[in-house]
Amino acid sequence: MTATATTVLPARALLLDMDGTLVNSDAAVERVWRRWADRHGLDGDEVMKVVHGRQGYASMALLLPDRPMEQNYADNARMLAEETADTEGVVAIPGAPDFLASLHGLPHALVTSADVALSTARMAAAGLAQPDVRVTAESVGASKPDPEGFLKGAAELGIAPADCIAFEDSGAGITAARAAGMRVVGVGPRAGLHGPDVVVEDLTRVRVEADPDGTLRLHIG
Repeated sequence: MTATATTVLPARALLLDMDGTLVNSDAAVERVWRRWADRHGLDGDEVMKVVHGRQGYASMALLLPDRPMEQNYADNARMLAEETADTEGVVAIPGAPDFLASLHGLPHALVTSADVALSTARMAAAGLAQPDVRVTAESVGASKPDPEGFLKGAAELGIAPADCIAFEDSGAGITAARAAGMRVVGVGPRAGLHGPDVVVEDLTRVRVEADPDGTLRLHIG
Protein backbone atom coordinates (compact mmCIF):
# COMPACT_ATOMS: atom_id res chain seq x y z
CA MET A 1 0.00 0.00 0.00
CA THR A 2 1.08 3.58 -0.48
CA ALA A 3 1.53 5.58 2.70
CA THR A 4 -1.14 8.28 2.87
CA ALA A 5 -2.35 8.63 6.45
CA THR A 6 0.43 7.95 8.94
CA THR A 7 1.34 4.27 9.27
CA VAL A 8 3.20 3.14 12.40
CA LEU A 9 5.28 -0.05 12.23
CA PRO A 10 7.08 -1.49 15.27
CA ALA A 11 10.51 -3.08 14.87
CA ARG A 12 13.75 -3.69 16.72
CA ALA A 13 16.13 -3.00 13.82
CA LEU A 14 16.17 -1.49 10.35
CA LEU A 15 18.08 -2.95 7.40
CA LEU A 16 18.76 -0.49 4.61
CA ASP A 17 19.54 -1.13 0.96
CA MET A 18 21.73 1.54 -0.67
CA ASP A 19 21.13 2.12 -4.39
CA GLY A 20 17.64 3.49 -4.99
CA THR A 21 16.91 3.51 -1.26
CA LEU A 22 19.48 5.84 0.30
CA VAL A 23 21.37 6.88 -2.83
CA ASN A 24 20.06 7.81 -6.26
CA SER A 25 22.69 6.26 -8.51
CA ASP A 26 20.39 5.51 -11.44
CA ALA A 27 22.28 7.73 -13.89
CA ALA A 28 25.60 6.00 -13.18
CA VAL A 29 24.03 2.54 -13.25
CA GLU A 30 22.40 3.31 -16.59
CA ARG A 31 25.66 4.56 -18.13
CA VAL A 32 27.70 1.54 -17.08
CA TRP A 33 25.10 -1.14 -17.85
CA ARG A 34 24.00 0.30 -21.18
CA ARG A 35 27.64 0.28 -22.31
CA TRP A 36 27.83 -3.35 -21.20
CA ALA A 37 24.60 -4.14 -23.10
CA ASP A 38 26.05 -2.58 -26.26
CA ARG A 39 29.23 -4.63 -25.95
CA HIS A 40 27.17 -7.82 -25.82
CA GLY A 41 24.54 -6.93 -28.41
CA LEU A 42 21.73 -6.79 -25.86
CA ASP A 43 18.79 -4.40 -25.67
CA GLY A 44 19.63 -1.77 -23.06
CA ASP A 45 16.03 -1.35 -21.91
CA GLU A 46 15.71 -5.09 -21.28
CA VAL A 47 19.03 -5.14 -19.40
CA MET A 48 17.89 -2.30 -17.13
CA LYS A 49 14.82 -4.33 -16.13
CA VAL A 50 17.12 -6.97 -14.63
CA VAL A 51 20.10 -5.27 -13.03
CA HIS A 52 18.64 -3.27 -10.14
CA GLY A 53 19.24 -4.85 -6.75
CA ARG A 54 21.41 -7.75 -7.89
CA GLN A 55 25.14 -8.23 -7.88
CA GLY A 56 26.49 -7.81 -11.39
CA TYR A 57 27.47 -11.44 -11.91
CA ALA A 58 23.92 -12.54 -11.02
CA SER A 59 22.44 -10.12 -13.55
CA MET A 60 24.88 -11.37 -16.18
CA ALA A 61 23.90 -14.98 -15.48
CA LEU A 62 20.28 -14.11 -16.24
CA LEU A 63 21.10 -12.07 -19.33
CA LEU A 64 23.74 -14.41 -20.79
CA PRO A 65 22.61 -17.82 -19.50
CA ASP A 66 25.02 -19.81 -21.67
CA ARG A 67 28.14 -17.95 -20.57
CA PRO A 68 30.44 -19.63 -18.00
CA MET A 69 30.15 -18.12 -14.53
CA GLU A 70 33.90 -17.56 -14.43
CA GLN A 71 33.45 -14.98 -17.19
CA ASN A 72 30.61 -13.35 -15.28
CA TYR A 73 32.74 -13.00 -12.15
CA ALA A 74 35.62 -11.50 -14.14
CA ASP A 75 33.29 -9.15 -16.03
CA ASN A 76 31.64 -8.16 -12.75
CA ALA A 77 35.00 -7.12 -11.29
CA ARG A 78 35.58 -4.83 -14.26
CA MET A 79 32.06 -3.42 -13.98
CA LEU A 80 32.49 -2.70 -10.27
CA ALA A 81 35.66 -0.74 -11.04
CA GLU A 82 33.79 1.27 -13.71
CA GLU A 83 30.90 1.97 -11.35
CA THR A 84 33.20 2.98 -8.49
CA ALA A 85 34.96 5.49 -10.74
CA ASP A 86 31.69 6.97 -12.06
CA THR A 87 29.95 9.01 -9.36
CA GLU A 88 28.65 11.80 -11.59
CA GLY A 89 25.05 12.53 -10.67
CA VAL A 90 25.11 10.27 -7.58
CA VAL A 91 23.05 12.07 -4.92
CA ALA A 92 21.15 11.27 -1.74
CA ILE A 93 17.53 10.18 -1.94
CA PRO A 94 15.46 13.08 -0.52
CA GLY A 95 15.26 12.72 3.26
CA ALA A 96 18.12 10.21 3.50
CA PRO A 97 20.60 12.44 5.38
CA ASP A 98 18.15 13.31 8.16
CA PHE A 99 16.80 9.76 8.28
CA LEU A 100 20.27 8.24 8.71
CA ALA A 101 21.20 10.86 11.30
CA SER A 102 18.09 9.94 13.30
CA LEU A 103 19.25 6.32 13.45
CA HIS A 104 22.50 7.13 15.27
CA GLY A 105 22.75 4.79 18.25
CA LEU A 106 19.81 2.67 17.10
CA PRO A 107 20.12 -0.85 15.61
CA HIS A 108 20.46 -0.56 11.84
CA ALA A 109 22.66 -1.88 9.06
CA LEU A 110 23.43 -1.32 5.40
CA VAL A 111 22.67 -4.39 3.25
CA THR A 112 23.86 -3.73 -0.29
CA SER A 113 24.79 -5.69 -3.40
CA ALA A 114 27.66 -3.25 -3.94
CA ASP A 115 31.14 -4.13 -2.72
CA VAL A 116 33.03 -2.09 -0.12
CA ALA A 117 34.72 0.18 -2.66
CA LEU A 118 31.53 0.97 -4.58
CA SER A 119 29.36 1.46 -1.51
CA THR A 120 32.00 3.71 0.07
CA ALA A 121 32.27 5.78 -3.12
CA ARG A 122 28.53 6.20 -3.60
CA MET A 123 27.72 6.98 0.03
CA ALA A 124 30.52 9.57 0.05
CA ALA A 125 29.35 11.09 -3.24
CA ALA A 126 25.86 11.40 -1.76
CA GLY A 127 27.22 12.94 1.45
CA LEU A 128 25.88 10.11 3.62
CA ALA A 129 27.52 8.58 6.68
CA GLN A 130 28.12 4.83 6.59
CA PRO A 131 26.26 2.75 9.20
CA ASP A 132 28.57 0.93 11.60
CA VAL A 133 27.21 -2.45 10.45
CA ARG A 134 27.53 -3.09 6.72
CA VAL A 135 26.79 -6.20 4.69
CA THR A 136 28.37 -5.83 1.25
CA ALA A 137 29.03 -8.10 -1.73
CA GLU A 138 32.15 -9.47 -0.04
CA SER A 139 30.08 -10.55 2.98
CA VAL A 140 27.81 -13.03 1.18
CA GLY A 141 27.98 -16.02 -1.12
CA ALA A 142 24.68 -15.36 -2.86
CA SER A 143 23.21 -12.20 -4.39
CA LYS A 144 19.78 -10.78 -3.76
CA PRO A 145 17.07 -12.09 -4.32
CA ASP A 146 18.68 -14.67 -2.02
CA PRO A 147 17.97 -13.64 1.61
CA GLU A 148 21.53 -14.26 2.84
CA GLY A 149 22.49 -10.59 3.08
CA PHE A 150 19.44 -9.60 5.10
CA LEU A 151 19.77 -12.63 7.38
CA LYS A 152 23.42 -11.78 7.97
CA GLY A 153 22.56 -8.17 8.76
CA ALA A 154 19.98 -9.24 11.32
CA ALA A 155 22.41 -11.73 12.86
CA GLU A 156 25.17 -9.12 13.17
CA LEU A 157 22.72 -6.83 14.96
CA GLY A 158 21.53 -9.70 17.16
CA ILE A 159 17.90 -9.17 16.14
CA ALA A 160 15.45 -11.82 14.92
CA PRO A 161 14.55 -11.34 11.23
CA ALA A 162 10.86 -11.06 12.06
CA ASP A 163 11.68 -8.04 14.24
CA CYS A 164 13.48 -6.24 11.39
CA ILE A 165 12.11 -3.92 8.74
CA ALA A 166 13.96 -3.72 5.44
CA PHE A 167 14.03 -0.65 3.19
CA GLU A 168 14.29 -1.58 -0.49
CA ASP A 169 13.60 -0.24 -3.97
CA SER A 170 14.02 -3.25 -6.29
CA GLY A 171 12.19 -6.47 -6.99
CA ALA A 172 15.29 -8.53 -6.17
CA GLY A 173 15.76 -6.72 -2.86
CA ILE A 174 12.12 -6.93 -1.82
CA THR A 175 12.06 -10.64 -2.65
CA ALA A 176 15.22 -11.14 -0.58
CA ALA A 177 13.82 -9.33 2.44
CA ARG A 178 10.53 -11.23 2.20
CA ALA A 179 12.41 -14.52 2.00
CA ALA A 180 14.30 -13.51 5.15
CA GLY A 181 10.97 -13.13 6.95
CA MET A 182 11.07 -9.34 7.19
CA ARG A 183 8.54 -6.61 6.58
CA VAL A 184 9.48 -4.24 3.79
CA VAL A 185 9.19 -0.50 3.21
CA GLY A 186 9.43 0.08 -0.53
CA VAL A 187 11.16 3.28 -1.59
CA GLY A 188 10.58 4.94 -4.95
CA PRO A 189 8.74 4.10 -8.16
CA ARG A 190 10.19 0.61 -8.74
CA ALA A 191 9.21 -0.67 -5.32
CA GLY A 192 5.44 -0.55 -5.66
CA LEU A 193 5.49 -3.19 -8.39
CA HIS A 194 6.80 -5.85 -6.02
CA GLY A 195 4.41 -5.92 -3.06
CA PRO A 196 6.18 -4.28 -0.11
CA ASP A 197 4.16 -3.69 3.05
CA VAL A 198 4.13 0.05 2.44
CA VAL A 199 5.52 2.31 -0.31
CA VAL A 200 7.01 5.78 0.06
CA GLU A 201 8.15 8.14 -2.67
CA ASP A 202 11.33 8.94 -0.73
CA LEU A 203 12.50 9.21 2.90
CA THR A 204 11.20 12.69 3.68
CA ARG A 205 8.11 11.37 5.45
CA VAL A 206 9.74 8.54 7.40
CA ARG A 207 10.47 9.12 11.08
CA VAL A 208 11.78 6.78 13.81
CA GLU A 209 11.09 6.89 17.54
CA ALA A 210 12.75 4.61 20.09
CA ASP A 211 10.84 3.36 23.13
CA PRO A 212 12.68 2.76 26.43
CA ASP A 213 12.36 -1.01 25.92
CA GLY A 214 14.27 -0.82 22.62
CA THR A 215 11.27 -0.99 20.34
CA LEU A 216 11.56 1.25 17.31
CA ARG A 217 8.41 2.87 16.00
CA LEU A 218 8.55 3.72 12.34
CA HIS A 219 6.18 6.55 11.42
CA ILE A 220 5.46 6.68 7.70
CA GLY A 221 3.30 9.30 6.09
